[in-house]
Amino acid sequence: MDTDNQTMPKVIAVTSGKGGVGKTNISVNLACCLAKQGKRVILVDADLGLANVDVILGLTPQYTVYDLFKGKSLTEILYDTPYGFQILPASSGVSDMMTLETGQKLELLEAFDDFDEKIDYLIVDTGAGIHDNVLYFNVAAQERLVVLTTEPTSLTDAYALIKVLRQRHGVGSFNILVNSASSEALAKEIYSRLYAACDHFLEGVSLDYLGHIPKDGAVRKSIMAQVPFCIGEPNSQASKALEKLTVKVQKMDSPEILDGNIKFFWKKLLFRG
Repeated sequence: MDTDNQTMPKVIAVTSGKGGVGKTNISVNLACCLAKQGKRVILVDADLGLANVDVILGLTPQYTVYDLFKGKSLTEILYDTPYGFQILPASSGVSDMMTLETGQKLELLEAFDDFDEKIDYLIVDTGAGIHDNVLYFNVAAQERLVVLTTEPTSLTDAYALIKVLRQRHGVGSFNILVNSASSEALAKEIYSRLYAACDHFLEGVSLDYLGHIPKDGAVRKSIMAQVPFCIGEPNSQASKALEKLTVKVQKMDSPEILDGNIKFFWKKLLFRG
């Protein structure tokens, strides 16, 4: 296989230590902004038993990832959004999807083998916390974007997620985004506290601060309208901050060599001839 002519898309897990920090909203708007830049983007709703992406977008896909294990192809399940990117929808209220078996994990990854279209970005919106599925998708990704807010519990849970990924799975590189911050100074303070905790208690952890999304009424307004805020409120402070985040994401360098067993399957998934 001649890899010189192959393009490996960036696989980014958008994750968090606790729910309610705006992680899915960030994922949706990041996918939207990348698509506006002409990038080919697939957004995977990886909170497999509690679908959120389609709800935020006000969409009703006919099939979900659950149907993949019932015989549907990836092409049949992928859903075109009005915003230039596709989603792989999760199921809602299906307890069987809360913890994937090993065979299902591989089936999900290998489903992309027959998908021949070029992909620039695979955004994986994980669940929250340290559940098995959350850890799995974080280990599988090339980059991890940890979303937290200025609340103390969010900071504590973000640290817990990083700790588990580092100590149990050897993951050492994380990108940090502080969401819904009242000021840049406060966002940087939260990042500094997280950095200090990781530096003191964990070895081999690298945290890259990607900025913050300001607390903005336009975000809530767009959520209620079920429209990405970068579309519904393009001139808002949140949208401008998201545009800056998108620029930084595009500057991320995908590693040439993917380490780890799970990443071997991502490599198989992503390299297309």
